[in-house]
Amino acid sequence: MTKHTIHLGDWATLGSDATAIRFEVFVDEQKVPAEIELDDMDAVCLHAVAYDEAGKAIGTGRLLPDGHIGRMAVRQPGRGTGVGGAILTLLMDKARARGDAAVVLNAQTVAAPFYARHGFVQAGDVFEEAGIAHVEMRLEF
Repeated sequence: MTKHTIHLGDWATLGSDATAIRFEVFVDEQKVPAEIELDDMDAVCLHAVAYDEAGKAIGTGRLLPDGHIGRMAVRQPGRGTGVGGAILTLLMDKARARGDAAVVLNAQTVAAPFYARHGFVQAGDVFEEAGIAHVEMRLEF
């Protein structure tokens, strides 16, 4: 387990670090078109950014006003260290605390087992988003 700290905040506060992580993971690694990576929802989301011991931003995720969790991304050096699970758990806790009945996310099919370990269940069939197979997953509180 790598030591990390997670900061919660708005886009004005965490957007530059979140953008750097998302572009490295989604645009560079996974070839998601850059023009669809950022959207108007960023401005109204609660963002989480994890930092390693050296202060480098290594993971991110966001919680939308409607209870969706999205843009979960962890840079290569942080994968397998528990940072993704810590971000997910924190965003789930924030959704529960504000009274959301459930959280929903669109998981890449390769990441579905990760979300299942955190209590999410598949809802619906596989679909394609940005050329990548996804599945909707839900967790009822």
